[in-house]
Amino acid sequence: MNARNSEDNSTLSLPQRHSKILSLLQQHGNISVTQLAEIFKVSEVTIRKDLSYLEQQKKLYRTHGSAILISPYIGDRHISEKEKKNIAEKQAIGKAAAQFIEPDDCIIIASGTTMTYFAREIVPKGRLTVITASVPVTQILSQHSQVDVMQLGGITRNSSVSVVGPFAEQMLSNFNCSKLFMGVDGIDIDFGLTTTNMLEAQLNRVMMDTSQKVIILADSTKFGRRGFSKICDIESVDLIITDKGIPQLYIDEFNRKGIEVIIVD
Repeated sequence: MNARNSEDNSTLSLPQRHSKILSLLQQHGNISVTQLAEIFKVSEVTIRKDLSYLEQQKKLYRTHGSAILISPYIGDRHISEKEKKNIAEKQAIGKAAAQFIEPDDCIIIASGTTMTYFAREIVPKGRLTVITASVPVTQILSQHSQVDVMQLGGITRNSSVSVVGPFAEQMLSNFNCSKLFMGVDGIDIDFGLTTTNMLEAQLNRVMMDTSQKVIILADSTKFGRRGFSKICDIESVDLIITDKGIPQLYIDEFNRKGIEVIIVD
C-alpha cells in the first residue's frame, strides 16, 4: 500500500490520528503497524497503543503486525439466519449466475443460501443435470420436469441442511461436470476461500476436481473474512460473481491474477 502523501501527519492530535487511521483502513482494507508508524512519524509502540485503544472501542480488529476494520473470523450460523441477509444482492448474483447454464448442461451446485437463490433463477435449456449437496436446492429444482437432480448422500449438516462426508465425495468421483457453482463463507487475498466446516471444505475440493470451471457466488460481505477451514487458494477460481460492495483492492487483485469478476447492481 502506498499511503504516503505531502500531508504532515506528525502534528496531528491523538483523536485526529485515530480518525486518520480509521480513514486509511476504509481506503485500503488493512494496514501494518510499520506503515502507520512511517505515515504518522511516531514509534511502533505508539501505533500499537493506538490500535489497542481503537480495538477496545470496537472500531477495528488487530491482527499480527497490522489492523483491519472488522474481525475476519466467521462462526457457523444456521441457514434460516443467513438467508435473511443481503437478499437483493443474492437474488441479483443468482440471476447473473443462471446465465452461464448452457443447453443440456451438467453442473454441480454446492451448499449455502446464495445457492438457493441461484436455484430459483434457473430456467432449464434442454435437459439439465444437477448434482448438489444442498437439500433446499434439490427441493427447488426437482419441481422442473426438465431437470434431473442427483442429491448427494452423507451426513446432513443441521446448520446448512446440506450433506458432507465420504459418501458424498465417493459419489462425485464417478462424474465429470462442466461447472461448479459454489458459495463460500469468506474470501481473503492471502488465505483464500474458506468455509466454517472442515467436512464441507473437503467436499468442495472434490467438487472442484470434478468440474471443468469453478464459479464462486459471493456477496460483498464475504470479502476480507475467514472461515475455520480453507477450501482453496484464490488462483483455483475461474469466475467470481458478486455485488458492487466488493472492495476495490479485491477487484485489482483478481484482475492481476487473471480471475474474471462480474459485479451485479
